[in-house]
Amino acid sequence: MVVARLEHGRLSIVDRIREMVRLGAGLDASGRLSEDATDRALACLERFSERLKNLRADRVRAVGTNTLRKARDREDFLDRASDALGHSIDIISGVEEARLVYLGAAMTLPAESGHRLVVDIGGGSTELIIGSGHLAERLESLYIGCVSMSKAFFPDGRVSKKRFRQARLAARQEVEPVAQSFRGAGWERAYGTSGTIRATGRLLADEDNPSGVITRAGLKKLESRLLECRDLSARQPAGLSEERAPVYAGGLSILRGVFDALGIESMRAADGALREGLLHDLLGRLTHEDARERSVRSLQERFHADLEQAERVRGTALALLDQAAERWELDEELPRLLLGWAACLHEIGLDIAHAQHHRHAAYLLRNADLGGFSTGEQLLISALVGTHRRKFRSEFVDGLPSRWVTRVTRMAVILRLAALLCRSRSPAPLPPIDFEVDGSAIRLVLPSGWLGDHPLTLADLGQEAKYLGAIGFDLAFG
Repeated sequence: MVVARLEHGRLSIVDRIREMVRLGAGLDASGRLSEDATDRALACLERFSERLKNLRADRVRAVGTNTLRKARDREDFLDRASDALGHSIDIISGVEEARLVYLGAAMTLPAESGHRLVVDIGGGSTELIIGSGHLAERLESLYIGCVSMSKAFFPDGRVSKKRFRQARLAARQEVEPVAQSFRGAGWERAYGTSGTIRATGRLLADEDNPSGVITRAGLKKLESRLLECRDLSARQPAGLSEERAPVYAGGLSILRGVFDALGIESMRAADGALREGLLHDLLGRLTHEDARERSVRSLQERFHADLEQAERVRGTALALLDQAAERWELDEELPRLLLGWAACLHEIGLDIAHAQHHRHAAYLLRNADLGGFSTGEQLLISALVGTHRRKFRSEFVDGLPSRWVTRVTRMAVILRLAALLCRSRSPAPLPPIDFEVDGSAIRLVLPSGWLGDHPLTLADLGQEAKYLGAIGFDLAFG
């Protein structure tokens, strides 16, 4: 955990708390977390919660990465973990993890021209990023990490030339599909982040290499030092902590594989990584530089969305939400943001086909790599867009966390009505609309005579009343 204070427009780190839980080591063959690993994680989060008691919820961001992306019982774990921490926990995609890693590293690196490669070896995944300045341009997340690699090739802590050779080969195989594109991208300097690479830099630091620059020769020398120990559970090379030792051989194998596959000659460790990237991303959200907004605009452009229509639907949806938020328990910031983004993106499926375009859009939103969004946020927006027209299909909300099902259904009703009221695509503004809700009872009140002058909207509302009636809502209008 990293705690920072905003001072004169810059983040100043005031506290760092670190515990190695190794949650990934508790993931069994069926994809479920062991009781021991879960207990370690919850105990850690309870200790962290003490430091967060006086911080506002919108000033805290907690995320889960590869292990929780893979865990089949992640929703149950997230409920318990969020309770233990006292704050919600998001799961982020591998590509989003890579973006945040690069952002965190870039914030701590010197300003320099040209492109750079950043490598992050985590417990269950390895991120490769090429970028310039603070902007990540090429991102990959690979399914190898120091915990999973150590578990596969060094499960008992014993090291041998054969095991190292097999682990390096496995790492090369994972990197190979992206190696050519990364080799040819024209980066000039390589940096590494997080535990394995920082530990490697410290182990290689000496009088001749005070900065701990990592080279191919240095990695080979470290492997030889580990082989001399034979059993890392009983003996570690000087400078390697007992906490890091159980997963270091796997991490070193990955690092050697990455060096070989990408043709890296030397690498320096960067101070910033995922946690620092989260801090700066959170700061952006607080200062209206939200990466999620950029992703929404990019999707609109890529799929040729009608921006004027999207803004009409968005404005109408938010106006309806303002009137229903308190009664429908949608008065937090996130429902408003999600509804606005769903309105901006509800028609992107038209670029694929008009028929079932809401389903096409929902698929895109559920599976695209969207910078700034957690996987949970993408799932919620996908559900809203997938249910914004025609028959309300429960398949879009069935997979949502139980705490969101009712809220998303109500938000979907608002989006449906907004899209319906703006269906004519007329630039003329809608008249004042009263939107009254009481549980499942809904009433739209428009100026006298307006519906008579708009017979198509009147017919659409009649059909919508049937659609909503099928899921337990009673729509009245007049």
